[in-house]
Amino acid sequence: MGGGAWPFLVGGAICLVNSVNERDLNLLNNQGVDTFFCVEGGAFAVIILEMELKTGALLAIGNPLLDVSATVPSDLLSKYDLKPANACLAEPKHLPLYEELVKDYQVEYIAGGDAQNSIRAAQWMLSQTHPGVTRYIGCIGNDEFGQQLRKHATADGVDVQYLVDPDTPTGSCAVLITNKDRSLVANLSAANKYNKSHLDENPKFLEEAQVLYGTGFFLTVSPESLIAFGEHAVAKNKPYLFNLSAPFLMDFFWEGKMETVLEYVDVLFANEHEAAALGKRLNAGEDLIEIAKAAAALPKKNSQRARTVIFTQGASQVITAKDGQVTTFPTPHVPDEEIVDLNGAGDCFVGGFLSQYLQGKQLEDCIKAGHYCAGVCIRTSGIKFSGSPSF
Repeated sequence: MGGGAWPFLVGGAICLVNSVNERDLNLLNNQGVDTFFCVEGGAFAVIILEMELKTGALLAIGNPLLDVSATVPSDLLSKYDLKPANACLAEPKHLPLYEELVKDYQVEYIAGGDAQNSIRAAQWMLSQTHPGVTRYIGCIGNDEFGQQLRKHATADGVDVQYLVDPDTPTGSCAVLITNKDRSLVANLSAANKYNKSHLDENPKFLEEAQVLYGTGFFLTVSPESLIAFGEHAVAKNKPYLFNLSAPFLMDFFWEGKMETVLEYVDVLFANEHEAAALGKRLNAGEDLIEIAKAAAALPKKNSQRARTVIFTQGASQVITAKDGQVTTFPTPHVPDEEIVDLNGAGDCFVGGFLSQYLQGKQLEDCIKAGHYCAGVCIRTSGIKFSGSPSF
């Protein structure tokens, strides 16, 4: 196109665009733009047929779990060979833990699972401007826990499209809170029964999505579904965002699973522990900046979108890498006396980020939204949302 600024009508406002580059087109696409025509030379006109964000514009897949959350002494972690600030899948030795929690501690039940937490957070952030635009899929049982999950997620404005397994109980996750850290022990149960046929039988899930999100935990359930997300994203040039989820996945679910899914990923999230495990797997050393650059440079299926890597570090700065360039963002300070529960801070950071990314906002704005949403989360007991966001 010629020089000068070109006007685009988006949401009733005239936006000047200096060139139609990748970001401009992504912005227009994320705003729901269907078609636009430019007439160059002299006076020119732009016609845009616009569609608003609709249900399912943001699609996430994961393990829906009912969180059984309690504050516990550190010796309970030792008893079950658990670590603070960590996550694992339940082994036979962990199974008595769930009954012990309910019997001996004051527990709270919350709709959980990392991807479901993020999608609930994103919908809360979008509640005033784009209600009902998020969708979540996973597998639950035909039981009371499953009904509770559906009730709470729906109340948060999420369109839940669960696959229901009538023979397996709904999954649960023990959330052990010690000194404001969390140790998660997930008993997947029905969540482990998700089958890609659910996606195949409901093609609208992918077709209606504008942004897709998956997590590493789902590699233990249906890696073929995560790959299907990626293949659709590449075919339709849609952004695919992904979370590494836990360090053990780099150790035990790498070959043919994590390494394959990462080829489709446009935006990659990890905390400092997951990033370190990735660095070890990639032989990229221990410096998180170098690991971020190495992850951004991994093979990629969609050459139209450069990969962005985002490493969070709790209260320390966020590291981002793209095209060999590194940018850091300070994390707002939260006084210790205001911190109630660190459980779910990372999930809510992703949710805040997704809420702005869906609207085509700049990386800095997405990071700020992530920090805001995480800040709300850690000032609350459990991953719960009330009132309206002030972001």
